[in-house]
Amino acid sequence: MSVPAAYIGVILIWSTTPLAIQWSSLGAGYAFASFSRMLLGAVLCLVLLRWSRRPLPWSRAAVHTYLAAGLGIYGSIITSYWASQYVPSGWISVMFGLAPLFTGVLAYFWLDERSLSAAKISGLFSGLTGLAVVFASGLHLSVQVAAGIAVLLVGVLIHSASMVAIKRIAAPITALAMTTGALLLSLPLFFLTWLLVESALPSHIDARALGSIVYLGAFGSVLGFVLYFYVVQHMAAASAALITLITPVFSLLLGRTLNGEPLTAQLLLGTAAILGGLGMHQWGDSALQRLHAQLKGVGK
Repeated sequence: MSVPAAYIGVILIWSTTPLAIQWSSLGAGYAFASFSRMLLGAVLCLVLLRWSRRPLPWSRAAVHTYLAAGLGIYGSIITSYWASQYVPSGWISVMFGLAPLFTGVLAYFWLDERSLSAAKISGLFSGLTGLAVVFASGLHLSVQVAAGIAVLLVGVLIHSASMVAIKRIAAPITALAMTTGALLLSLPLFFLTWLLVESALPSHIDARALGSIVYLGAFGSVLGFVLYFYVVQHMAAASAALITLITPVFSLLLGRTLNGEPLTAQLLLGTAAILGGLGMHQWGDSALQRLHAQLKGVGK
């Protein structure tokens, strides 16, 4: 599989996921919507494994990988579904735009990726400043929106830790096997959440909610995770997380166009600070090196 093609595929799927999450949650309840999505995804993964005639590895490293990925899936998905009740869909993608910054810090300590330069640290502070601005914007709207942003931040931290843990374990398994194992191990958590929060089946699911659940189960949970884990396995942790540099812009535009979501000046300012921090984190060092080389050449 082409890594660039997988990278683009993840961007397209993740850009549409927040809006689909909100539509499915509003139509069926967030706990049922997340559980049914993951159940459908797990079934499809098992079918694909059977079709490809490949066994699901259960070595020690594979199980550890499934646990790391499964906990990351549950933590990031369940927080996103809960927050979608109060936070506009585009904001979910903006919050997950912080993932590369947190991933870089965690990779520094867990993977010995000694890359926390001055530019990367500056990018981290820019991202945190943007987070503060977005949180203040949410607090201005309502306490519930601010609470949703805080819960999303927890999900982002879990997502980042999961990605670094997967890289640390470095199990030699396919992306499909990783996705299948992760979904199977996370599925009981989603089922337990549904029993504790809602327990009963929804009395009515409209067509938009049902379509969103099916889309998320097939694309968001299966194809999206397979492509994402494939990218994680073949790229550096911080570089793989850069997918979230592009998706916030697309998600905000989709939310505005298809869902009538607000785009306040404060939100745009916070988003710009987050994305600017991501750009500084990724390209700040090389830009400074080129500038230094140019100045050195002028000096000669």
